[in-house]
Amino acid sequence: MRASVIGSGSFGTALANVLAVNCEQVGLWGRDSALADAINTHHENSGYLPGIPISSRVQATTDLKTALEGAELVVLATPSHATRQVISHALPHLPKHAPIVTVAKGIENETLLTMTELLEDCLPEEHHPYIAVLSGPSFAKELAQRMPTVVTIASHWHKVAVRCQKALQTETFRSYTSNDVVGVQYGGALKNVIAIAAGIADGLGMGHNARAAIITRGLAEITRLAVRKGGNPLTLSGLSGMGDLVLTCTGELSRNRHVGMELGRGRSLQDILGDMKQVAEGVKTAKSARDLSRKVGVELPICDQVYAIAYEGKSARAAVVELMTRQPKSELV
Repeated sequence: MRASVIGSGSFGTALANVLAVNCEQVGLWGRDSALADAINTHHENSGYLPGIPISSRVQATTDLKTALEGAELVVLATPSHATRQVISHALPHLPKHAPIVTVAKGIENETLLTMTELLEDCLPEEHHPYIAVLSGPSFAKELAQRMPTVVTIASHWHKVAVRCQKALQTETFRSYTSNDVVGVQYGGALKNVIAIAAGIADGLGMGHNARAAIITRGLAEITRLAVRKGGNPLTLSGLSGMGDLVLTCTGELSRNRHVGMELGRGRSLQDILGDMKQVAEGVKTAKSARDLSRKVGVELPICDQVYAIAYEGKSARAAVVELMTRQPKSELV
């Protein structure tokens, strides 16, 4: 079997390493020719995963045609804001009848589309049944180090989810299938915004009680929106919901939590992002969440405050006071 991964950042490279267990060859596409040469020569992605060996079955390239040639499975691991452009360039080379799995956890700002909706918007209908999404608690570094990781793979066509599941099954990587494409994606995207909120609380030194409250009420926000968009509420209690939310809100490797911590310490968003090499998806998703909240009439108070802090310069402490002094209500409403 031959697979292709589009996106040679940390998560794309880590998944290429997983696929190499079951695949004879894995094409890995990225824009950086020096990085591609280094991966092929030294079997290491020193820019994103320094010190972690990459399988010799992974062949990096900057040419999409070469990366996709003969692929029986395609993984899209580009950031959500770059997915539309990249898939448009990849389209002429996409193999027919091959699953296309997106792992980006975001919602496009301009259209408010999830990543599978974006792919359906960009790709001919013949590709639509083969679209899937992978999400769940999975830091790239631990994945690449072959630490036990468990995720969810969702597709409207069960056969596609199973094909992806089999290709990715290893001794340290396990996946469960789902047909709730909507719930899996909203869980994966919005947990990044809640993680920024958890980081803000940590940056302000507000303690474990506050973090637990943010995680719990954040899950309520995610579930409300996912259900309004057609998702199954049970999905949000699973790996792509609560599992990913807890990891991203508490883990030291969380980029979104890091952004929140620095915001809580008083730094500007521009300065924080200027120091980061990798993308924190929750920054852009905060805007999408705010816009979706208004569009569909679902209250997302934590997400709204993250947007106000990040984009409108609102005081983090003032945001906390505003959240705490909202009108009292029943927990399950």
